[in-house]
Amino acid sequence: MDATYIRAALHDFITRHVMRDANYTIEPDEDMFKNGLFDSFALAEVGVFIEETFGVYIPDPELTVANMSTLDKMTARVLRDVQ
Repeated sequence: MDATYIRAALHDFITRHVMRDANYTIEPDEDMFKNGLFDSFALAEVGVFIEETFGVYIPDPELTVANMSTLDKMTARVLRDVQ
């Protein structure tokens, strides 16, 4: 599993299931919180998706806006623990 695959899977999940707009393009470094695309509830959904899809558990203290605001940050966090 590489960064491109992980980033694409996250993008697909977020646009389809969180934003409910599959045609929206999220840039890898776009801050989804600052741009109003994301909130704390969405972050929790993404945390569950990451655990179910990639087998990576992100503890609550790490599941924060500062750590998970962009696709690049999410991808890096998954890569850190992916098996």
